[in-house]
Amino acid sequence: METNINYAAVGAFMIALIAAIVLSIIWLSSGFSTQHYQIYKVYMQESVSGLNVDSPVEFNGVNVGNVKSISLDLNNPQLVSVLLDIQASTPITRGTVATLQTRGVTGITFMALKDKSENLTKLTVMKGESYPVIPTSPSIFMRLDIMLSKLSDNLHDVSVSIRELLNPENQQSIKDILLNMKNVTAMLADNNQKMVRILANTEKFSTELVPLMRNTSNAMRMFETQTMPATYRLLSNLDTIARSLTEVTSEMKQNPSVLLRGVQRQPYGPGDSR
Repeated sequence: METNINYAAVGAFMIALIAAIVLSIIWLSSGFSTQHYQIYKVYMQESVSGLNVDSPVEFNGVNVGNVKSISLDLNNPQLVSVLLDIQASTPITRGTVATLQTRGVTGITFMALKDKSENLTKLTVMKGESYPVIPTSPSIFMRLDIMLSKLSDNLHDVSVSIRELLNPENQQSIKDILLNMKNVTAMLADNNQKMVRILANTEKFSTELVPLMRNTSNAMRMFETQTMPATYRLLSNLDTIARSLTEVTSEMKQNPSVLLRGVQRQPYGPGDSR
């Protein structure tokens, strides 16, 4: 008994089976993911060396997508257009900023997103763009490059200023200033020595002045206790003598003969002692 085999049906069955297996493998390899993604654009104003297609995109350290494409902007060759495939549930707002970063250990370059919370309005497509554009901030390498460039410019300015400062005329002025400073230093040293001598003489004078002041104090004390009372007595005696001379002079004026006869004694009265 012959069996009729439909080869066309068998071939179709095999094709369908193979297609089902391929689709199953693709589905399994995607991890049963039903996650939806949205495309965003970033314009980088620096070198994106190390950033590749499928490089991770992280939002505050959480992996939320990957880099879809990298190309030069045809309208401005100084910009690099980077498309990011980001999970649709990621809160991309007007305050979100993209920065190019590199892991210190692995050296993998990735796109880091961070929300500055300045504007929480959802980012939308602007006029003239195909996708929402996330603003960027310079990476640490670009900031270092800018800082080093400014430092180099400042050093150049300092070098030019130093060269202008050290021209022959200014060099001669500096020499004159240093010479004057040397003379002033010598004068100060000489004055310092004179001051030291003055202080030494002052100290010596003070040392000699103490005994002198002590002797003067003793002399004043002796003057008060001995000389002053004797002086008072002498002045009292002189006063008595002066009164006596005044009386004698007065009597001589009234009776000049007293110089020859002397003063006659008055007779004692009753009751006077002889």
